[in-house]
Amino acid sequence: MKIHSILLFLLLPFVGFSQSKLESIKGTWITNVGSDALLSEKNIKNSVALCKAKGINTIFVVVWNNGVTMYPSKVLQNYIGLLQDSVYKGFDPIACIVKEGHAQGLKVHAWFEFGFSYAYKDSASIWNKKYPYWAGKNNKKLLLQKNGFYWWSSIHPEVQKFMLQLIEEVVKKYKVDGVQGDDRLPAMPAEGGYDNYTLALYKSVTGNDAPDDYKEKNWLQFKADQLSIFGKKMYQSVKKIRKDCMVTWSPSIYPWSKEQYLQDWPQWLQGGYADAILPQLYRYDIKAYEKILLELKKQIPPNQQYKIFPGILTSLADGYLIKNDMLQSIIQLNRANGFTGECLFYFETLKKIDTIY
Repeated sequence: MKIHSILLFLLLPFVGFSQSKLESIKGTWITNVGSDALLSEKNIKNSVALCKAKGINTIFVVVWNNGVTMYPSKVLQNYIGLLQDSVYKGFDPIACIVKEGHAQGLKVHAWFEFGFSYAYKDSASIWNKKYPYWAGKNNKKLLLQKNGFYWWSSIHPEVQKFMLQLIEEVVKKYKVDGVQGDDRLPAMPAEGGYDNYTLALYKSVTGNDAPDDYKEKNWLQFKADQLSIFGKKMYQSVKKIRKDCMVTWSPSIYPWSKEQYLQDWPQWLQGGYADAILPQLYRYDIKAYEKILLELKKQIPPNQQYKIFPGILTSLADGYLIKNDMLQSIIQLNRANGFTGECLFYFETLKKIDTIY
């Protein structure tokens, strides 16, 4: 009996979040774009109060966006000489929202929104000037850019080291309930991989030169596997600091996520380095949403479904706002298909819709 107890004690640190332990997530993302939620202590208190009033129990708050941090970061300062996004003028919104969220009984997760992307519509970013060899490259050896976002070589060890340092800093500095990577972490546009480091790595591992066709099956899988390795490393790094800090992911829908951004996230679930996954089921009509929800259900093992919380597109800074009856229909669809929660993109929706839960 004692031996069994000792063995159980030794195994406990390696046991992930069980179905009974994982609380259903009814979340929202709070970003710094198209929102003033993080600009002051008053705004943060009002935002947290609104989340609580609308039945939200988990906040995913942006900590890394457009090449800078929302909080004062020694890591950022060491790399580019900036302490944080200048808009905050020394105010620490992350410390404030963690404190206020916990006071109101809400979970607060640090969301690394920009991931391995370092700039938006700015090829002259300070990052390119200081670390030009970090830049991702396409098969024409041009800077890796997709939909206006500029990307690092996500497989480069120095890039990965920087990201891990940033994540470890947040976990050590704040009592966040979790950290989250999304469709940019771990990720890279499939067009990438033609930087010198990744080309040499592929050659050393396979003995072959990378093909010009970035979508070639073996080449694409190799790049995706390298990012999966990083995802596992990130998971282990966080757990080494604090076992109770969740590591969650919010990738694009599969297999599009792998084909376009090298996110082979079913492997992350199978590999045991995902405490929860919030796939972005972003659709503008209920039939399209139901279709991808049912596809999602087929992609995950039944005994892992409790870890899946669909991401829902509810509003955008350009003025889009989901209709309340559609939101309620989506929530009902989720429950009918065994999903116990979801996450809304993004927070500003809460100001415009009367009923969520």
